[in-house]
Amino acid sequence: MRYMCLIYGDEVGFANLSPEEQGKIYAAYGEFEKELAGAANVKLAGDALKPPHTATSVRVRNGKVQTTDGPFAETKEQLGGYYIFECKNLDEALKWAAKIPGAKDGTVEVRPIMEF
Repeated sequence: MRYMCLIYGDEVGFANLSPEEQGKIYAAYGEFEKELAGAANVKLAGDALKPPHTATSVRVRNGKVQTTDGPFAETKEQLGGYYIFECKNLDEALKWAAKIPGAKDGTVEVRPIMEF
């Protein structure tokens, strides 16, 4: 079964870290990627996202397209990236999600992907 792991973190908090502290976080992601590479067929996809201020929200209301700069809602944590894992069950997906470096100071939301 496929699971999407949405990684939420504090953009302002990250920006306020020193370059050395940011480098440690990037290095932790590099180590996590190496571990994923050793686990055949677990990682199907994953990417970091550009900052929330680069987002555009799209809504269609009464047949009219509305676009708004920025993310949908103001929150302390913003969506910063994602992984899609192929796992045998939720327990395995949660095991991998707990290893995502962003889980240490942010939140990782794990959701099964609907199969049609």
